Amino acid sequence: GVDGFRVDAVASMLYLDYGRKDGEWIPNQHGGNENLEAIEFIRQFNEAIHQEYPGVVSIAEESTAFPQITQPPQVGGLGFDFKWNMGWMHDVLSYFHAGPSERSHFHDKLTFGATYQFSENFVQAFSHDEVVHGKGSLVNKMGLTQETDRLANLRALLSLQWTWPGKKTLFMGCEFGQWKEWDCDAPLDWALLNFPLHEGVRKLVRDLNKLYLSHSSWSNNDHKGDKFRWIDCNDNRNQTISFLKYGESPNDTLLVACNFSEQLIHRTWGCPHPGEWKVLFDSDSPDYGGGGAAGATEFDSQPHECNSFPQSLSFSVGRWSVRILGLQ
Repeated sequence: GVDGFRVDAVASMLYLDYGRKDGEWIPNQHGGNENLEAIEFIRQFNEAIHQEYPGVVSIAEESTAFPQITQPPQVGGLGFDFKWNMGWMHDVLSYFHAGPSERSHFHDKLTFGATYQFSENFVQAFSHDEVVHGKGSLVNKMGLTQETDRLANLRALLSLQWTWPGKKTLFMGCEFGQWKEWDCDAPLDWALLNFPLHEGVRKLVRDLNKLYLSHSSWSNNDHKGDKFRWIDCNDNRNQTISFLKYGESPNDTLLVACNFSEQLIHRTWGCPHPGEWKVLFDSDSPDYGGGGAAGATEFDSQPHECNSFPQSLSFSVGRWSVRILGLQ
């Protein structure tokens, strides 16, 4: 069976001048550069497959700011269900490729994606495009010398991907930290799972999937802008970001604290609800090959304003790691 379609290089269909120089293309009847016939074909394509098979999905791999990619044709959209978030992918990878002393200067690469995240129904994609044609494997894009540090950063990167709004896709081999670039003529390096650090990455992805499927704040509301709120997006000095994922009730709230520095960070974080908060996930857990350096996992909120929130929590986040907290 076919679950849906991922349509490649949509930008080259939408624009008459895509990849062409002046004089190599002819404007449309309105004098613009949009390929009106291709746009109408895409709309009809999406209408047809959704009418015939309502359960399928269609995904656009589209790299420009063309509007309403994921809006219905009836309101002027193209009718795709999702769009790959190419900008977020490039920005985040450029941040993780930077060394520890440089990351503070790349902080906007982590935060800029939030300014347009809810303009479309996005998929946060680390795809085949990133691990072929000499680009190297995902774990080798981490800008650190030691293999253990690169694997720790891969765990943090995947944790950020899973907690960030939008759907997720990950290419084969990335889920256990394959070192070599993907090769269509060779099997994956499954033998790496005999090593605890690589088996730890696999366990981390497994547990992220379990949390994603079981928690409404992830799976049901990740396309709604009012369900996402920054706690602190300006802490470039400490190389941390933190945000909230809201559900239908206070007990559904997730607090995500990310530390992408080489130092354990202990600080106070703004908190929206009073009560006892518990760590639901820690990418630095020994179960995943980490050191578990952050320590305590249960914290009582304090009635002290922080980050424009009425409550606050004080806790640590290990180096190159992500912690997710929820109300008890």
